[in-house]
Amino acid sequence: MDAPWAREQLRRRYLLSSDSAVPRDGEGDARPGASTAAEKKEKPLPRLNLHSGFWILASIAVTYYVDFFNTLRENFHTSSWFLSGSALLLVSLSIALYCIVYLEWYRGIEEYDVRYPALIPITTAAFIAAGICFNIALWHVWSFLTPLLLFTQFMGVIMLISLLG
Repeated sequence: MDAPWAREQLRRRYLLSSDSAVPRDGEGDARPGASTAAEKKEKPLPRLNLHSGFWILASIAVTYYVDFFNTLRENFHTSSWFLSGSALLLVSLSIALYCIVYLEWYRGIEEYDVRYPALIPITTAAFIAAGICFNIALWHVWSFLTPLLLFTQFMGVIMLISLLG
């Protein structure tokens, strides 16, 4: 079977125009810098969409219906797990704000994960450890619903932060 003929058949099958095909070199890989016409016309997704709106509203509903802040206030001084989780959460949020506000907005470094490769793993590890500490600290309050409630809060905060950057 002839390769150009097979490509033309695939274009016809999927109704792609011949100008949208990426030219290939002899090894079969796309040339760097070559892009399709569809990618150039593609608009970025809006920051506030149905998915992020759902998680933000779900987080607000959980906060209201389980009296989240009152529970946190009552357990703040009674549990060392809660204090450890708070410290780890503060570390991860500080690094995230450093990346977003200082590196991206102020310095204009958009690919800070390439320039500073240790920031993302440290932030992720601190956040996961904080989540484990919060689950242990609040388990006596909500029992098996604790991971679900904290995950909903986590997703709401993440979607709210994604509106910034």
